[in-house]
Amino acid sequence: MNIPIVLYSSDYCPFSHRCRIVFCEKEMQPEIRSVDLHKKPEELVIYNPYNQVPVLVDREVHIYESNIINEYLDDRFPHPQLIPVDIILRARARLMQHALENDIFRNVQILEKRPNKERAEVCRKRIREGLLLLMARFTNNNRYIIDREFTMLDVSLAPLLWRLEHYKISLPRKAAPLIKYAERVFSRPSFINSLSTIEKVMRK
Repeated sequence: MNIPIVLYSSDYCPFSHRCRIVFCEKEMQPEIRSVDLHKKPEELVIYNPYNQVPVLVDREVHIYESNIINEYLDDRFPHPQLIPVDIILRARARLMQHALENDIFRNVQILEKRPNKERAEVCRKRIREGLLLLMARFTNNNRYIIDREFTMLDVSLAPLLWRLEHYKISLPRKAAPLIKYAERVFSRPSFINSLSTIEKVMRK
């Protein structure tokens, strides 16, 4: 009997969204258990001591934190490969991922907790500035963050770009290459299929 992989996911959570994109890229259909963040299932804290989503359960393996889950999935199901095979590119990608988490997604996490108005504005400003620093990635006809290949970096960034309007973050006109990049990602079948009903209405 095949035991399905289970993903505990929130329909709102950008980090859960990352994992759903990877499953869709690999054309896999896990059992997705939608978690109400205000009424979490009792078993969640057993799988993740921080009692947060996303959480992956693959038989006896329990993994949390979206980037670690996605690396595990890429190793376990390597087609298509989403982490660069070349060791130098892989190291550069991981350094860039580290920068994204520290400079941008740390502020996304704060926004998700609905801070006061002043702190929210600071987070929006930092996110906007962080995104504008990525502009150089798209000045050489790169389709994606690393050249022409869709990788885990694109997976990580896509849920935020989809939620910019939801987070009340606007980008200036000079961000046109970044906006065009976002549209390319949004048009991928894997991204379209990854959206929850709630996520579909986050962006007009």
